[in-house]
Amino acid sequence: MANQQEKDAGVQVNRLTTFLAGMVIAMIALLTLQHQEWFAGEPLFQLRSGTNRPAEPDAELVSRGPSMPPVGAGSTLRIASFNIQAFNNSKAAKPHVMDLLARIVREFDIVAVQEIRSRSDDLLPQLIEQVNAAGRHYDYVIGPRQGRGPVRDQYAFLFDAATVEVDRTQLYSVADPDDLLLREPLVAWFRARGPPPDEAFTFTLVNVHVDPEQVAAELVVLADVFRLVRDDGRGEDDVILLGTFYADDRLLQSQGCLPGITAAISALPTNTPSTEQRDNLLFDGRATDEFTGRSGVFDFLRQYNLSLQEALEVSDHLPVWAEFSVYEGGQPGRVATRLTP
Repeated sequence: MANQQEKDAGVQVNRLTTFLAGMVIAMIALLTLQHQEWFAGEPLFQLRSGTNRPAEPDAELVSRGPSMPPVGAGSTLRIASFNIQAFNNSKAAKPHVMDLLARIVREFDIVAVQEIRSRSDDLLPQLIEQVNAAGRHYDYVIGPRQGRGPVRDQYAFLFDAATVEVDRTQLYSVADPDDLLLREPLVAWFRARGPPPDEAFTFTLVNVHVDPEQVAAELVVLADVFRLVRDDGRGEDDVILLGTFYADDRLLQSQGCLPGITAAISALPTNTPSTEQRDNLLFDGRATDEFTGRSGVFDFLRQYNLSLQEALEVSDHLPVWAEFSVYEGGQPGRVATRLTP
């Protein structure tokens, strides 16, 4: 009888122990969820309300985010734009093309991509997986499909998570209720990793793809987009428009997005046959003094010793890029001031 009582008491103790252990695990999980942040470490931004941007991320926007890798060394960032020209499943099915795209992406800290053209959502995960096969830590954010008619494109930002981080809550498409633009630009907010948070370069990238049939009209609208994004309530004066403009730097600067507008690419062709300038990065040189003065066109045809036909399998556009300091204001200890309109 005593043995049975001891056995029953032991069962009760085991049950109580199991219950308490379960409660402890549940409490830990609850506390973890309550204190979880968008970024590893302290929050990237103190968010403020603004009238020119949505209070919540666009419901159609898709992003992903693994744990943060160790901070990469470096005092500068290379920001690029690359129109991959109808990047679809057929192009992704060519291993040599995907290999070249992965090699190109690894050359930069951020790549703004235009013309993602697929009905499936596995295109960028495939590319990112190939990029990271070399031991890197790239990630991406992608916007909704844009355009009119059956052919619709997506914008995306591919970025090295070791050197920059993105505020995923502030990813949005520019509202265009009057349908003035064929593809509404995608806006993302980044910060350089490495410097102390209050000294790190923060900036807004606006991914654009102008309608080649409406260049002049859309460039005028993009001047308003520049001001709209700059004044969207976040106090960020470093705004960079980058993408495919189908215009050279002289025409872009004559449109006058803002007085003192700087075109990173000047007097250089940006298409693969090297016959015309289509792509660029634009910013206000008075505000964005983080620009080091270094920029260029990444001619992967010559860089990888390709024939013109082999290069055109990748794209008829070449990546364009510009270099910026990782420090706000271009040097440690400085904080950029907001530009007055």
